[in-house]
Amino acid sequence: MIKKILLFSFLIIIIPFVIVTVFIRDDEITFNFSSNSVVRVYRESSDTIDVIPIEEYIVGVLAGEMPVGFELEALKAQAVAARSYVMIHMQRNVKKEYDVVDSVTNQVYLDKDHLLAVWKDSYTSNINKIKSAVLSTKGEYISYNNKVAEALFFSTSPGITENSEEVFSNKVEYLRSVDSPWDEISPVYETNYTFTFEQFYNKLGLKYSDKLNIEAVSKTTTGRIKTIKINGKELSGNYVCSKLGLKSTYFEIINDDSKIVVKNKGYGHGVGMSQYGAQGMAKEGYTYQDILKHYYSGIEIKKF
Repeated sequence: MIKKILLFSFLIIIIPFVIVTVFIRDDEITFNFSSNSVVRVYRESSDTIDVIPIEEYIVGVLAGEMPVGFELEALKAQAVAARSYVMIHMQRNVKKEYDVVDSVTNQVYLDKDHLLAVWKDSYTSNINKIKSAVLSTKGEYISYNNKVAEALFFSTSPGITENSEEVFSNKVEYLRSVDSPWDEISPVYETNYTFTFEQFYNKLGLKYSDKLNIEAVSKTTTGRIKTIKINGKELSGNYVCSKLGLKSTYFEIINDDSKIVVKNKGYGHGVGMSQYGAQGMAKEGYTYQDILKHYYSGIEIKKF
């Protein structure tokens, strides 16, 4: 009888152990998060690759992409967006040498040495604020149809964001145009540029003329310039923006007698979350979840 009890006890102990080690452990290995918990960051200035824990990477991105003086809820929204963005690139680039670049090519990432040099005596208070935003959203990302969303973001809109297909080539269901009236608080909401006729035509690579003829302007549904014909030469809005050093493709060119004035609104590509819009929403008491669900249509916020 005692032998039977001991055998029964042994089986009660050993069977769950076998199930856990043989079956469940295999499932856990297929989702081996430890191999994905670091980001391989290409550092442009040093031509090296740093391997950085993902949450530490998000801290450096917040420091590089959003003013530390922003409201905490805006910083939290940026943390979740940045985390979602890098998760997408980690998936795409798993077989490549690195996941992301540390510049505007992907997301600006600033390391501790850089921040110590820039912030000096304010380093501790600044980094603690940023870490608070990252830690309070740890592991959170944006999901659409149970997949990680590519959470694009930019500085400032002209009052409305863009549909993805009107700026880039592909339509993304969660990157829809939405109103963003809060952007008026941005210091780059409106920017005017003045050029002589010679400067204007030289920058655009056009033949000099003392006249300015603007025609056949093609725009997105929100008013950004897609193509524009200047003195009979058709140019893309992106080309004009780049050559004239504008902040966005939302612009108007005006002949002001002896000079040419370009009136510009917003800063950045205009798709996804406006950072100054997020700041304006946070100032009005919106949470980071509110902010993300406003700028990314139909999304969920999940946690890995």
